[in-house]
Amino acid sequence: MAPAPDRSFLSRIRAALPSLHPAERRLGEFLCDFPGELASYDAQELARLANVSKATVSRFVRRLDYTNYEEARRHARQEQRSGSRLFLSHPEMTSAEASLLAAVEQSKSNLDQTFSMIVQAEIDALAQAMLAARKVWVVGFRASHPFANYFRWQLTQVIEDVVAIPGGGETLGEHFASIVPSDCVVVFGLRRRVAATDALLDCVASAKATLAYVTDEGLEPDRRARWHFRCQTASTGPLFNHVSVMALCHVLVMRTIELAVTKGRARLSRIEAANEIIGEL
Repeated sequence: MAPAPDRSFLSRIRAALPSLHPAERRLGEFLCDFPGELASYDAQELARLANVSKATVSRFVRRLDYTNYEEARRHARQEQRSGSRLFLSHPEMTSAEASLLAAVEQSKSNLDQTFSMIVQAEIDALAQAMLAARKVWVVGFRASHPFANYFRWQLTQVIEDVVAIPGGGETLGEHFASIVPSDCVVVFGLRRRVAATDALLDCVASAKATLAYVTDEGLEPDRRARWHFRCQTASTGPLFNHVSVMALCHVLVMRTIELAVTKGRARLSRIEAANEIIGEL
């Protein structure tokens, strides 16, 4: 059976995880963290790395609708070549210069692929929605948490009522009870996502607030979000490359400032004046 072209290797794993047996789940979670391992190793080597049996590897790939291990391996390699987060080991890169060059080239590729799937109209629409909102809520956990805080901090340059949630010791419910249809919610959902992510999105949808969802490329488009920005996070090593996520934050905030026109410039001027009076900077 040939891999469906619209289903990535990682999306197959994520869809299957809830129904997998413990050993298969351990293998699936291992591949979610290090997806390039399947492209790099044969079944016996992968089984050893994931601490499972070779039979478990065979059952696992069949559960993902591949005929055999080699078919799954070919699919993983195809995604690696196309710029997916899947990556191959690079044992030939023994020098620091080669490692740096590879990292820079991968960052450029991530940026190109991310913004080839985003049109200006989407950026403008979200910027206008945030400017028109009664309140902007920004949410992020784990790896997404620093991006949510950074995005909120940048937005304060132009939007007065913006908050990153939850704060220390707080629950989401304490904030979600206040979300209304005239609000805009920006959720950062980079993997590995917390278990409550789907319930969180359901709550935003039920509140009928405008939702923007920023994730890695491994998720299929989420219909609950008016805008779903999928950032490429492929890496030359074991950590995900989030350059495109930071670039998206920058583009969104800059466009929001531009569309705010006089009002935006006036707020920036007030901020600078206040900083001078207080003497903080």
